[in-house]
Amino acid sequence: MQRDKVLDLASATEMVHDGDTLALGGMTLYRRPVAFVRALLQRDPPPQGLTLLCFTAGFESDLLVGAGLVKRVRTCYFGLEAFGLAPMFTQAATNGALEVIEETEASLAFGLRATLAGVGFMPGQGWLGTDLLKARPDVQVIMDPYTGADVVAFPAVTCDVAVIHALRADRAGNAVLGGNLAVDVELAVVAERVIVTAEEVVERLEPSGSAQGRGLLDFSGICVTAVVHAPRGAWPTSCYPLYPVGGEELLHYVESCPAAFEEYLDGFQRLTETGENDD
Repeated sequence: MQRDKVLDLASATEMVHDGDTLALGGMTLYRRPVAFVRALLQRDPPPQGLTLLCFTAGFESDLLVGAGLVKRVRTCYFGLEAFGLAPMFTQAATNGALEVIEETEASLAFGLRATLAGVGFMPGQGWLGTDLLKARPDVQVIMDPYTGADVVAFPAVTCDVAVIHALRADRAGNAVLGGNLAVDVELAVVAERVIVTAEEVVERLEPSGSAQGRGLLDFSGICVTAVVHAPRGAWPTSCYPLYPVGGEELLHYVESCPAAFEEYLDGFQRLTETGENDD
């Protein structure tokens, strides 16, 4: 029998502890775990001193930075695409209030692969001949013992908690993401605790993509700790094919912040609680 892993949002947020590395799934403004972030901000008290790990960071990550929960950031991009800069990250990074660990697609991808392989680093040719190595003294250039050529040893990347938003999941944690996987599957494997928030939670998803399952599984519930039912849980980021980006809300955010962040956050919490997030 598969274990029932369904929890409510408030209970799931208790899995995030002070000082944790928190990984958020999705990509730019697509399928981000916004509902979970909102619940985390409402927790009393919320976790402090987090390291935020994202392949790309966006709206949901900026809320955490603005609320002062994040100590350091590891991502290859932090912004709102066509909607401009992420205002709270830009302010915190400029003021020196946030530690930014320089990352690229290569360093994150190779670092995750190293963890998946159970080794301390993964070699690659990215960063050779760049100044990125000066910004990251922990990333070393070593000699390939087989060719004698220089390669970069990218350190393994791990995280304590990964939160991934899915189109649907079953009660055991098997999940369908719906395309544009980013590095969500890898995060689900390397994290110590994995929380899946889902637009729809069903009794059981079939790996074969049957009519009951409605889509091939993207990852197994074996690595999932908790499942949370969160309809429209990615809004105002998109969740294809269910709903598009909430452009009006994102414009409101960048126009309000950083000067009126607290006021914006209060209004955003009320808006999502009343179910009026339908633009």
